[in-house]
Amino acid sequence: MNAVLLLVSTFSLVFALGLQSQFVNNGHYMGAFCNSLLISLGQLGALQIVHAQTGWDYGAYLLGGPLGIVCSMYFYRNHFRKVRNGTPH
Repeated sequence: MNAVLLLVSTFSLVFALGLQSQFVNNGHYMGAFCNSLLISLGQLGALQIVHAQTGWDYGAYLLGGPLGIVCSMYFYRNHFRKVRNGTPH
């Protein structure tokens, strides 16, 4: 169970950090403001449960980051490209 929590917390933290980068680079002030709350929650979760004890825990913690950033990039580009082109999402 600890490995799953580590994976989810790291994934959500890096996902939110990736979105934050996109929001800031593209001038989305409200998105950046609201997303900062998600970063705080993800970071708090990661810090609270980072008591890795097994190889599975370490693996889950390390895997959450790469999965989070790739999913964040995919989400942003697919969601906001549709909004920019005037098509509904």
